[in-house]
Amino acid sequence: MEKRLIVAILLSIGVLYAYTFVFPPAKPAPTGNVAKQGTVSSATVATAATAAAPQAAPTAPIAVPSQPASTARDITVDTDLYSAVFSTQGAGLKKFVLKKYKDVAGAKGKGIVLVDEIAANRFSLLSDSRELGLNPNSMYAVAGNDLQLTNGNKGTLEFSTTTPQGVVFKKTYTFSGDSYRIDLVEQVQNAGAAQVSGALHLLQNARVVDQKAGGGRYEVYGPSTLTDNAVKSEKLDNLLKAPVQFDKGVLWSAFADKYFMDSVIAEKGSIAQVRLSRPGSDSMLRDIVSPAVSVAPGQSASVSYALYYGPKDLDILKAQGSRLEEVIDYGWFAAIAKPLVVFLKFLYKYTGNYGIAIIIITCILKALFFPLTHKSYKSMKDMQKIQPKMNELKEKHKNDRDAMNRAVMELYKTHKVNPLGGCLPMVVQIPVFFGLYRALMYSIELRHAPFYLWITDLSAKDPYYVTPLIMGATMFIQQKMTPTNMDPVQAKMMLMLPVVFTFMFLNFPSGLVIYWLVNNVLTIAQQMYINKTVTD
Repeated sequence: MEKRLIVAILLSIGVLYAYTFVFPPAKPAPTGNVAKQGTVSSATVATAATAAAPQAAPTAPIAVPSQPASTARDITVDTDLYSAVFSTQGAGLKKFVLKKYKDVAGAKGKGIVLVDEIAANRFSLLSDSRELGLNPNSMYAVAGNDLQLTNGNKGTLEFSTTTPQGVVFKKTYTFSGDSYRIDLVEQVQNAGAAQVSGALHLLQNARVVDQKAGGGRYEVYGPSTLTDNAVKSEKLDNLLKAPVQFDKGVLWSAFADKYFMDSVIAEKGSIAQVRLSRPGSDSMLRDIVSPAVSVAPGQSASVSYALYYGPKDLDILKAQGSRLEEVIDYGWFAAIAKPLVVFLKFLYKYTGNYGIAIIIITCILKALFFPLTHKSYKSMKDMQKIQPKMNELKEKHKNDRDAMNRAVMELYKTHKVNPLGGCLPMVVQIPVFFGLYRALMYSIELRHAPFYLWITDLSAKDPYYVTPLIMGATMFIQQKMTPTNMDPVQAKMMLMLPVVFTFMFLNFPSGLVIYWLVNNVLTIAQQMYINKTVTD
């Protein structure tokens, strides 16, 4: 039983790493975009879901905005964190570049481009409503000029247009110099003589990049929506077969890769429906539908959203509210991974190096589990000592299985040995291992974070494969030192695991390799101590 359980645990870990190796993540597109945004014709948008209308409020006499210019004009918003370009055509987002994150490490790196569209029909955050006569490519008048925001200063851009039905439609973006959050208010003012009703659509068309070439950022890539109290992630290939719709308690809808994302967050139930579809093989349409609005003549109604274009940083996402941090998929071990990420960032404040922080965490975890590991290896050595007697009993009762089982159990009782004592302590540590694995694999903090010497990016592989080879050697030493009661053939098969793991770790992020290497070194030291203290 002990042998089978050990083999099962090791093979499970091996399968996890083998899967990542056999199905490597795809390389990012040359532009480095998370998702290039755009829009499609309103004819492709589904009919809006009917929901409770936002509260309409009487307003002062509505002033019809001045006639928009016939040619589009760009408005630039520059903050400490990003640079964004909006267009008066569609009042949409034309370009969005992050300043504090680069596409490649080093001085040659350029800011990460989340949105970069040149053609007018590719702009993001365009509004559409057939019922209200709103065209996503309408020309807007704009109040204000380019914005330069620093030190937390706030600024707004207000776009307005009038539809053939006499509806004055306004889009107001509010920015802060020190935040990735952008507030968006869409306001419908009825300047006509008849009541108007309809839902507002916020359109985004993400260009799907080719993921077959390999790479890091697109290991996690696609749409996610927090709906009905759970995060639903859709595979892009499945959307080619049929569209997907969410209409229960939608809090946000995002499109993300491994490190960056864009998201539309509901404000006071402003998202009634999210519809995801693939109009083409190279694009994905996300249609954010508001509750239906009904506005009497001379009145107005508004719908509010929060927008987030930025990094998948756990602390920053938590600050946005609406459980936006759940866009980071830590898997089944999220309850362990999240505290480890927080602790990793805490240690970084004092060490200034994430590699050192990883080593400290590894040492702390090893110390915490020392009593369990000590018990595990003591049990293995005890099992190893009685192995000759077990072989004698198996030979003596080889024709009577029940008698053999009774004799073996009596042997365990006499020598006070638990056959599962060597395995159960290791099983307890497995969730922590996987939690730390997920924490290190998906932490943007490790992206382009240097360690020492030739390791300049903890999220990338060791360029010279030094640490994976040393890791494999320490794993082999550890394997030879571990007490075992396996037969020689099984023992030789287990010695192949270091070779397999070394081969898989060659392309793993160096931060993970450092963790595994340090863990192996500590385990070797621990086994040497245990071998001296546990006498034969």
